[in-house]
Amino acid sequence: MKRNYSIPSCDGKTSIHTVCWMPEGEPKAVIQLIHGMVEYIERYDDFAKFLTGLGYVVFGHDHLGHGQSVTSVENWGYIADTNPADALIRDIHRVRSAAQSKYPNLPYYILGHSMGSYLLRRYISLKAEGLTGVIIVGTGQENDATTLAGLTAIKTMAKAKGWHHRSKTIRDMTYTAPYKMYDLHGIDKSNSWICSDTDIMEKYYSDPRCTFTFTLNGYDALLNTVYYVNQKRHINKIPKDLPILLISGDLDPVGNLGKGVKSVYNKYVEAGITDIECHLFEGMRHEILNEPRKAETYEYIREWLSRH
Repeated sequence: MKRNYSIPSCDGKTSIHTVCWMPEGEPKAVIQLIHGMVEYIERYDDFAKFLTGLGYVVFGHDHLGHGQSVTSVENWGYIADTNPADALIRDIHRVRSAAQSKYPNLPYYILGHSMGSYLLRRYISLKAEGLTGVIIVGTGQENDATTLAGLTAIKTMAKAKGWHHRSKTIRDMTYTAPYKMYDLHGIDKSNSWICSDTDIMEKYYSDPRCTFTFTLNGYDALLNTVYYVNQKRHINKIPKDLPILLISGDLDPVGNLGKGVKSVYNKYVEAGITDIECHLFEGMRHEILNEPRKAETYEYIREWLSRH
């Protein structure tokens, strides 16, 4: 069973579209999903139904600037007037607080994909207390110099054109070298960087909720978070005993074909995190929850959850 509802955003003016997927019987745990950039939570419907079939209750929401959490199409990709990265984190916590108020005694997990994986990594440096475990999907790492240069370019352009401006130049700057082996704009859907399922890609590129260009405000939130999670002082705030699963495709350009994912894993180990696991799925691209062999990903997640 699926239920749609809304909660007030931290921005004081937006209703955050939220979804709850319920199992048939009494739930054994809660899993919160955090979606990625330029998509929306109901793209995770198949995976959420898989989880409910295992007895989990699943919560997720559309970020500010995404899906149904917008006041107008013009605001797609625009997050918040002030501190947009912080606003995304605060809304994640609002969804969690609402879910935990309904199920205060159940184990609580969070899974974040892509931009959601970066937001989750930021979140666990701030609000990890009470979490049973986290699953970080399709993440990566950029060096600080590159990220700071991007933030400077964004701020410079925003002074001239405003924070609502949509820049293809900034968008294309985020497609670093590992992306060049793929189609980036939906022309050759069989060679998409997102996933290799052409049916999924047909739906994706025909959906306006997945094909808009982020505003400068949105890119500022993203790169601010990419920089934040790469800082040792923030990594050191993550509880050492928090169970963490890092999973990605070994052909995912977001994770630099696995190298960035391994780097994140190594930094977490160096920080003293003790219950951490990293796995790269051979031959899979960015959306490992949508790949033709997604059953392998689902089963890997099921097994990890059952152990924790």
